[in-house]
Amino acid sequence: MSHTEIILTTHIPSLGAEADVVKVRRGYARNFLIPRGMAHEVTPASLRMTNSLKARRAEREAKELNEANDLGRRLGKLKLAFVLETGEAGKAFGSVTAKDIAERVHSETGHDLDRHRISLERPIKETGEFQVEVRLHPEVHATLKLTVTAKNAKPADGEEEIEEKPKGRRSAKKETSEEA
Repeated sequence: MSHTEIILTTHIPSLGAEADVVKVRRGYARNFLIPRGMAHEVTPASLRMTNSLKARRAEREAKELNEANDLGRRLGKLKLAFVLETGEAGKAFGSVTAKDIAERVHSETGHDLDRHRISLERPIKETGEFQVEVRLHPEVHATLKLTVTAKNAKPADGEEEIEEKPKGRRSAKKETSEEA
């Protein structure tokens, strides 16, 4: 299994960024990366070319950081409201998941937010106010404010009405036999 060194010309998440010199298997380099223009073989001429690749990498990283900061500021101001169906006992049917949050952010701001960037330990199944952290960039984190309310809110303890329920068939028979 022979390996070869190549210089990446584009950002490849599993390997590295522009201007990185990485070792990969020869067939992967020869059959996939080099024909698609994603990499060059390491030669003295290609090593001189890395300066332009490093400049392009710095521009891309600065642009990504600025976009993440801008989105982070917008998400910090955003307050999302969710409504959960609840039963008579106040138990929620369903939950608010990272996917729901990402879809709501997309509908509110127009930005696609990957659900994997949302730090949610478990789905939200109760009502209240929550703060959820979003990792936009390795250096940029934003906090989303969520309000979860119940659609069928149960009445407060003092307002709760107690309904008298019939005892059952036996008690109904006793009442009718006593009346006769």
